[in-house]
Amino acid sequence: MHTINTMSYADFDFQVENKTASLEDIFPGFNEKDRIGVVVRQAGGGMGASVLLMSALTRFYDFHRPLLSDDPGKLRIYPEFFVFHVGQSHMNHSWMDVWPPHKEVLVEDDPEQILEAINDRGITRLLVEDMVPVSPTFLRETISSAQYRIVSALAYSPTGRVNQADITIMSCSAAEDNVLDSLNRSDELSEEVKEQLRRGRQSLYVGGRVTETYRRIELSDALQMLTHTTDHGITTRSYMDILGNNPIYTTSIESNNLKI
Repeated sequence: MHTINTMSYADFDFQVENKTASLEDIFPGFNEKDRIGVVVRQAGGGMGASVLLMSALTRFYDFHRPLLSDDPGKLRIYPEFFVFHVGQSHMNHSWMDVWPPHKEVLVEDDPEQILEAINDRGITRLLVEDMVPVSPTFLRETISSAQYRIVSALAYSPTGRVNQADITIMSCSAAEDNVLDSLNRSDELSEEVKEQLRRGRQSLYVGGRVTETYRRIELSDALQMLTHTTDHGITTRSYMDILGNNPIYTTSIESNNLKI
């Protein structure tokens, strides 16, 4: 919660289709109850979604700002933002206010298990790494839960610049300091990897500000971009053993309006 004293929502600038915009143009209806989830599949990959996360957390704190403090009787709260680490831990995001540590979720590299973890945390805004969509297999009710609840989906790139972007967000120095502090605290990464990631961030500066891009996508596409694999992991195979020939799995993902 240290970020409430070092940055504000006004420190970020947004564009949608090259026009001045706001976070609410990217996430229509964004509010203090929204829960953002970022699926990360490679070392330091979450840094590519950091400007959106940092701008969204300042907007979250705006909803509560008069009550926020470490003092007794005041509100000490963090946004309900989660990072889903596929296969292994890919970075420590705590200095980006992804806190407490249970919000860094380690999940099996299996599309059904990733989506179950997303559903279990009640994610309403989903960010996935840009990739060629695959044809995963899900429980029908797992898909239905996601479709009913998730209202926005974006593709991001670990490099910070996604192909065919329609969203641009310009950061501030305080936000980037927190991103790099998180990287420095990531004991799971080697010093060589950390240095490569630091150099990559330098290429994102435009006019002295780190600038990242994103692309709005349909949830149906996002669900096919959770991971490259279509194989069933141990947990999902155990479901199939129990269910036998009961046809409750599907590879069909369709756009629908079951959203709140």
